[in-house]
Amino acid sequence: MKLSEHSFFARDLTADIPVAVKGEGVWIWDDKGKKYLDGCSGANVSGIGHGVAEIGEVMAEQTKKIAYVPPQHFLNQPTLDLCNKILEHAPDVYTRVMLCSTGSEAIENAMKIARQYHVHNGNPSKYRMISRWQGFHGNTIAADSVSGTKKRRSISSPMLMDCTHICASHCYHCKYRLKYPGCDMMCARELDSAIINDGPENVSAFICETVVGAASCGVNPPQEYFPMIREICDKHDVLWIADEIMAGAGRTGTFLAVEQWNVFPDLVVMAKGLSCGYAPVSAILISDKVFKVFEKNNKAYVGGHTYNAHPITASVGIKVTDYMFEHGIIDHVSEKGAYLKGLLLDLASKHPIIGEVRGRGLFLGVEFVANREKHEPFPLEDAVAKRIVNLAMQKGLIVYPSQGGCADGELGDAIQITPPLIISKEEMDYIYNVLDDVIGQIEKEMGVAE
Repeated sequence: MKLSEHSFFARDLTADIPVAVKGEGVWIWDDKGKKYLDGCSGANVSGIGHGVAEIGEVMAEQTKKIAYVPPQHFLNQPTLDLCNKILEHAPDVYTRVMLCSTGSEAIENAMKIARQYHVHNGNPSKYRMISRWQGFHGNTIAADSVSGTKKRRSISSPMLMDCTHICASHCYHCKYRLKYPGCDMMCARELDSAIINDGPENVSAFICETVVGAASCGVNPPQEYFPMIREICDKHDVLWIADEIMAGAGRTGTFLAVEQWNVFPDLVVMAKGLSCGYAPVSAILISDKVFKVFEKNNKAYVGGHTYNAHPITASVGIKVTDYMFEHGIIDHVSEKGAYLKGLLLDLASKHPIIGEVRGRGLFLGVEFVANREKHEPFPLEDAVAKRIVNLAMQKGLIVYPSQGGCADGELGDAIQITPPLIISKEEMDYIYNVLDDVIGQIEKEMGVAE
């Protein structure tokens, strides 16, 4: 539908965007009857797939009981049950959960929790945030401030708070031009330098995505990285906030992606896969270390939003989480991810514009380059990722673009491939076949020889 045909304030004012009318499993239908495989779960949201009727039934039942109560006046059972459910599946270091509505909202509250933790712990000068370039944490002003994507930050830059950024842990485009494992993990060591330069007495928290999503599609660090981050944060009394808005809730094969590094952040933010798109719900997992400072000092958290601890959205989170575990969905993510990654690696062997295939579980990314040997990105004007995404959609496949920035902050094209966790082998083969056709066509248009 074109802009002239509706009154919605669309993100893209030039696109003729189809109207979705039905979803079932990994498929979406538009109002003209065209069928698309949702190869990115929307924006890495629809983990259990579309059209699971029992989720709607739970929402309807909760609506009949009570739809809303103000959290400053009442607790409600769905909220209590969802918090317990999350902690049941999370590592034991987490003992409390704050429920919010969106990932951006949860990021801001995690930052405020970190600040208040230090104030109550006798360190009121600690307020500064450190994050990474080529990362994305949300679209509010504070979330934009800690994000590290030049394109998204540029127009809001006069409004953003001052935040220190260190380099991404991105071996394919190492800032130090080193090769792992002979790099001495300089990307992690940069955090130590940044804290010292800002003054450890001033730094509140370090925030990063466990697996990077929209900014660089599936980038994740070597096994030594997060243990070093944990050690550096502990050394300087800095909290570590893990953004698992995309990576959490089984997307990488474990409930929290960070479990695969066997170290644990002080705060973890979850969202998208927690409700799989059936309702807006996010969560902050709070370690016992952080909670005990509030409890010991009998200090209430200063913050909160109207729809925190919402009974209906919490009921959805409970049902979605139960559905995942009752159907063993997370148990099969690693196996499915290995199969899909193998298909993408086969594409890379056929198509010279594919530079790297990366990711964990069913959180995968493909980066496109003009020169494989030099890892050289395409010029911005070539719009490679956008062209691939648009052509794939024409052919019935939805993938998510990272257009500009995943290589060096300005240049770099990648797509995110994060289908619903319920995807079958045949449906993954469909992704392969469409991408093979699409990438081949783009290569011909660009005069790239196989």
